[in-house]
Amino acid sequence: MSSSFWVQLINVISNILLILIFLSVILSWILPPYHPVREAIDRIVDPLLNPIRRILPAIGTFDFSPLVLMIIIQFASQILISIIKR
Repeated sequence: MSSSFWVQLINVISNILLILIFLSVILSWILPPYHPVREAIDRIVDPLLNPIRRILPAIGTFDFSPLVLMIIIQFASQILISIIKR
């Protein structure tokens, strides 16, 4: 398989994760926690957010762990892509 395939795969996976994190944040404002759509997205996103939440607790009513996770995903994908392109 060519390196462009792996680069595209990493981009697609990271973009899907970023969209799911964004949806999780938006849906947490709109839908109750027991709504099936929110539960499905939270089952995917929460295992990624929980380690960050242990290190960085919420500040008042603000939870910055989704933002931190989005930055980590972007950073990791760029590192992987740069390694593949070598």
